[in-house]
Amino acid sequence: MAILRLTDGTVYHDRADIDRELAPLNIQLQQWPVGNDPQLLSILNQPQLSAEDQNIVLRHLDHYFEQLKPSGYQSRDIIDIHPALPGIDEMLAKFDRCHTHADDEVRYVVAGAGIFGFVRPDKSQIELTVQAAEQINVPAGTEHWFCLTPDRRYTALRYFINNDGWNPEYTATSILFRETIS
Repeated sequence: MAILRLTDGTVYHDRADIDRELAPLNIQLQQWPVGNDPQLLSILNQPQLSAEDQNIVLRHLDHYFEQLKPSGYQSRDIIDIHPALPGIDEMLAKFDRCHTHADDEVRYVVAGAGIFGFVRPDKSQIELTVQAAEQINVPAGTEHWFCLTPDRRYTALRYFINNDGWNPEYTATSILFRETIS
C-alpha cells in the first residue's frame, strides 16, 4: 500500500488522504493486482530477473498494456533494479533530482518499491512510496524526482506513448524534502 509523506512530518496511509494530496497534480494511483499465477509469483519473488523472466512477466501482465493502448500507449518494457545491478548508482543519479518529462510517466510496480517525490503547485513537496501491485501515472510536465527505498529493489513495467518522451528535463528546483525529513 502506498505511503505519502509531507515535509511537515505528516504520513498518510489511507487511500482517500493520498488521493486528496495527489489531486492538485493530477497524479493517478491505482491498484493493479499481479494475480495469483504460481509461475509469475515465483519469478517476482526472485532477487533479480533474467531476460527470460522479464519476458514472462510482460506476457503475464500484458492485459494492462492492452487497456492502455486505446489511450495512445504504443510500447512497454520492464525495468528490474536490484542491489547487484551494475551501474545502479549512476543510473539512479539521472532521476534523483527534480525533472519533468515530455510524456506521461506510467509505472506499474510488480516487485519492491520506489519513491516518487513531487513539487506541488504551491511549491511544497511530497514523497510517495509506490509498492508492488500499484500503478502510478505522472502527467507530462509534472516536476518530480525518483529514488529507491533502502532495500534497493524495484521492478516495474513502464508504458510509453512516445519512447523519447520520458527522458528527464532537469529543473532548478532543490529537493527540500530530504533536508527536512530524515
